[in-house]
Amino acid sequence: MNSDNRVLSVRVHGSTSNLGPGFDFLGLALGMFLEVKATVLSDQAPGHHRLRYREDPPWASDEDLIERALAKYSEAFGMTLPSLELEISSEIPVGRGFGSSGAAVAAGLLIAAAAAGNEEALTNREGRLASLALELEGHPDNGVASLLGGCTLAVPHPRGLEIVRQPVHRDLGFVVAWPDDPLFTPEARRVLPRQVPLADAIENPRRLALLLEGLRSGRPAAISLGVQDRLHERFRRALIPGADQAIADACAAGAFGATLSGAGSGLVAIGPHDRLGAIGAALAAPLKGGQMRVVSFESQAPRIDRTDA
Repeated sequence: MNSDNRVLSVRVHGSTSNLGPGFDFLGLALGMFLEVKATVLSDQAPGHHRLRYREDPPWASDEDLIERALAKYSEAFGMTLPSLELEISSEIPVGRGFGSSGAAVAAGLLIAAAAAGNEEALTNREGRLASLALELEGHPDNGVASLLGGCTLAVPHPRGLEIVRQPVHRDLGFVVAWPDDPLFTPEARRVLPRQVPLADAIENPRRLALLLEGLRSGRPAAISLGVQDRLHERFRRALIPGADQAIADACAAGAFGATLSGAGSGLVAIGPHDRLGAIGAALAAPLKGGQMRVVSFESQAPRIDRTDA
């Protein structure tokens, strides 16, 4: 390798999304990570990338989201990236609603911007990079949370995205659980009705207001009421054996609230830090092959590290 080669590294968090009524626009970064180390091969022709996964790739080669993100960046900025050799590792379960796709998209865009030396895009991620993440994913919740960290509410509009940073009280802890079987977003969307009763449409904004206040203040009652979605969750829960019981058991074990994580099949519970182990065990037990993990809330944006090869 040429001594001029640079190494770019990024560790991007996964996320939970929706938390009930924040459907398709609320994302919250969690401590499950996808890591990418990219060597910029200055002695090779630009535009050629080699991807190597430390584990089995989570998606088919023609659907690789990191490679698609690199290509999307090149197209959007009208440039050819330098040749890259990428080593990728992820601990985010795929198809469980923990933002594995959003993390991959975010990582690809961040590596692309760093390789291109685009400090403006890296500094102002709410702008072009967040819009590209939306184009790649089709919804802005997980990708924006992975790009920016924290809890975000991202609303698309004709000129781009309006992003609100939502405070999360330090006393709130998070635990996730998931079954053996994944549930991918297209399948989870197919069960949603085309129309909903007016009463449900009216109720959901009320629940969202309570959820956001509960996250800000840490008030258990506001969280408990706030996670009770009326638009999508009950239809998706029916696809996940044991989900209803898992959520009820987690609340009985001390959770302030529990709900689907994204489209599922994973679940997420919010509760006091000293009860998270018991809450997670209760959340996982009714799920087929249920696993659980206590996860941190990741308030900071992923950082790009640069070293010489």
